[in-house]
Amino acid sequence: MARSLFLAFAAVGSLAVLRAADSPLPSDPTSRDHWAYKRPVRPPVPRVEGTALPVRNPIDAFVFAKLKEKGLAPAPEADKRALIRRATFDLTGLPPTPEEVDAFLKDTSATAFEAVVDRLLASPRYGERWARHWLDAVHFADTHGTEHDLVCDNAWRYRDYVIERLNADVPYDRFIKEQLAADVFYPADTRLTAALGFLAAGPWDQSTAFTAPKTFDYLDRDDMVTQVMSTFASASVHCARCHDHKFDPISQDDYYALQAVFAGVGRGDVPYDADPTVAQARRKWQKLVAAADARDAGTLLGAEARAIAAAWEKTAFPTGTTWDVPKPVAVAAASGGPLRQLPDGSYLAAGPAALVDTYTLTLPPPVRPLTALRLEVLPDDSLPSHGPGRAENGNLHLSEIEVQVVAPGSGTPRKLRVRRAAADFDQEGWTVAHAIDGNEHTAWGIHPHEGEPHEAVFELTEAAVIPPTSQLIVVLKQVHGRGHVIGRFRVAVTGDSAARVAPLSATIREALAIPAEKRTDAHRLTLAAHAVRERATAELAALPAPAKVYAAAAVFEPFQQYRPWATPKVVNVLKRGDIAKPGAVALPGAMEAVEDLSARFAGIGANDEAARRAALAGWLADPKNPLTWRSVVNRVWHHHFGRGIVDTPNDFGRMGGTPTHPELLDWLAVEFRDTGMSLKKLHRLIVTSSTYRQAARPDERAAKEDADARLLWRSPRRRLDAESYRDAVLAVSGRLDLTTGGPGVRQFALSKGNFLTPRLNYAVFDWDAPGANRRSIYRFVYRTLPDPFLSSLDFPDASQLAPVRGASASPVQALALFNNPFVLRHSEHFATRLAGLSADPREQVRHAFRLALQRTPTPTEQDAFTAHAGKHGLAAVARVLFNSNEFLFVE
Repeated sequence: MARSLFLAFAAVGSLAVLRAADSPLPSDPTSRDHWAYKRPVRPPVPRVEGTALPVRNPIDAFVFAKLKEKGLAPAPEADKRALIRRATFDLTGLPPTPEEVDAFLKDTSATAFEAVVDRLLASPRYGERWARHWLDAVHFADTHGTEHDLVCDNAWRYRDYVIERLNADVPYDRFIKEQLAADVFYPADTRLTAALGFLAAGPWDQSTAFTAPKTFDYLDRDDMVTQVMSTFASASVHCARCHDHKFDPISQDDYYALQAVFAGVGRGDVPYDADPTVAQARRKWQKLVAAADARDAGTLLGAEARAIAAAWEKTAFPTGTTWDVPKPVAVAAASGGPLRQLPDGSYLAAGPAALVDTYTLTLPPPVRPLTALRLEVLPDDSLPSHGPGRAENGNLHLSEIEVQVVAPGSGTPRKLRVRRAAADFDQEGWTVAHAIDGNEHTAWGIHPHEGEPHEAVFELTEAAVIPPTSQLIVVLKQVHGRGHVIGRFRVAVTGDSAARVAPLSATIREALAIPAEKRTDAHRLTLAAHAVRERATAELAALPAPAKVYAAAAVFEPFQQYRPWATPKVVNVLKRGDIAKPGAVALPGAMEAVEDLSARFAGIGANDEAARRAALAGWLADPKNPLTWRSVVNRVWHHHFGRGIVDTPNDFGRMGGTPTHPELLDWLAVEFRDTGMSLKKLHRLIVTSSTYRQAARPDERAAKEDADARLLWRSPRRRLDAESYRDAVLAVSGRLDLTTGGPGVRQFALSKGNFLTPRLNYAVFDWDAPGANRRSIYRFVYRTLPDPFLSSLDFPDASQLAPVRGASASPVQALALFNNPFVLRHSEHFATRLAGLSADPREQVRHAFRLALQRTPTPTEQDAFTAHAGKHGLAAVARVLFNSNEFLFVE
């Protein structure tokens, strides 16, 4: 099954062949003699004279020269209302307000439009609009997709990262490096960890991850390779999974070299500090914890550690702590096995050992405010290997400890929060901190120090005063399995200060018993290790909890049995893409077709995962890479004109589109690369050109020569995409919530499905609920359960890369626009807004046209809509306007 899975998936890479069914095969697919692989050189700007429109910048010169060559002429400039509407939707995804339109119409200066463009580019709405285009390209969503469409609770931080960086206008080469290797290039700026969400933006197949992990590894890396190379380089490298690319000079070796780049990363929640100051403090104390664990003499015998140890011994070393061993009201094991009380107040588990168990102790309330609880696990001759656990070797696994208070008459216990845990010994990888992490898949263990007594102290976040009529409940969960349950234990409580309750090992007590002047370095090292660890652990606990982003990284929070691995995995070149036929080991690298750059990344250590990603980021961001710079300017051009200079933004290969204006493409690529790589500067150059400012006027003669206006003899007339339509309705109705950032808004009712994927009901959502009216970019997106309304407006399938959106026209679409609850409810809100602006029906209609269409109604429209409002109400007028072509299309 695993083998056929990969073969079937790999076959998708050959779908490009379908496009070539009626085309001759290239004489030599390995030839690099193709425009995309040649280094772009700034071409001379043509001289063009006698055009109806002025040549405002080199874009116009290239476009008008091509039109003149074909015997065509540009359309006249669009009127000012059309221009401001077009630019505002293009740059912010929202309609202009009546006040903005009025200000532009009144501004008769030569730079009036440039001022509008500058204002729009400076708006935070710009980042929200263009982030949506980027998220389409990288198939971002808030769920995993595939068979089990589980939620990625922290994926949204990558979306917020994209918005913030686009608004900040970071240079594009840095934008690349941040998303592939922020941890390498910018380690001090920890907030950029969210950028690594790029590599995890696509679907993740839980079923295959757990049932066929080797197959999953190749498929998961394939998604990363496809996304990176399609997005940044417009290269269909994924077509070389099973064989050398049939049409382009991309070999199987290239493909698997790119897979090797990602052989050390997995997907999961990655913790990070958004505040660099907090990150710096966390790194400091984490290093000290590591030094204490490693008994690093260089650090622990240094000045800072000596000062910490001296302070601990003087003021915090725990002498005279009062521990009370309460007599339980009740003790029970979930397995039903007996727990026998011994004279010292401990309990001994008897009878057959259960594979998993939970012990619950009901204790009388302590007299003093409770500050900490101590669990002792004690050896006993009746236990395997003398215990204190019941596993064959005497080990135990405490999965979680819970401390609760039950008030009289209440059936619901109140949990007391445990701030931190400390033990006299931790098994490697099984520390006592795991007993309070809320994850039952982790636990505290004591191997290889079985047969000895151990203690763990659990310090409460704050002292708890427990009323005399209440009861204290202690729950010891041991659910890891394999019989690793506690054999003998004792529980004690204290009200002493937190500084005095930490458990001490025998070696620490021995060192403390020796006068300071007589201690050896070994004694000092023992005490410093304990004191430094105590101080560092306390400092770390006091720091704000890290944020988390769902991202690809070498270290991430485990998901069930899907866990990080110590070193990058071995990637083989699979013969014919067959998982069962591994060939040579692949070394990290990229494409050999780019002649000016090295195809394989030398000097990277076998275990240096991060260096692989950094090398690929450097390869893509290199000024000599011809693919990167053409790709980005073409992508931006596409979203301004509805079609790229190359109409296949993800494929610059021989089966992709041919540039309509190759010289212009190269000029833009070089200009963008060599003048700061500013996306905002590129937008401004395009939007202020005469080419962009043309009217969308039809011309029968020009249409016969160029029916699709690919040569840009007029501006394209484009329908609003799904989000722009929805946001425009919100804006016009006065309901748009411009709150930025944060988790996606779930605009559906959720219920349990048959398996892990839930059921969603979009129809019953309350459009007056909190957060309902935020911009569409902040909407929670399910991969396999899309919003039917936005899907009817061609919102793309988030399981696929979507560099180009479809533009359908169907009865379903018309019915959705006219009858969807969202449109109906916001028609009512629009009516309320209009009623608040004027009591005069004619003025209400005038306001409706100004808000929705950015113009005043004609006399005929004024009469017709006033009559319609009188007969059916203002909401009916709003509904008609929201369904009009003039509202739905931008010219």
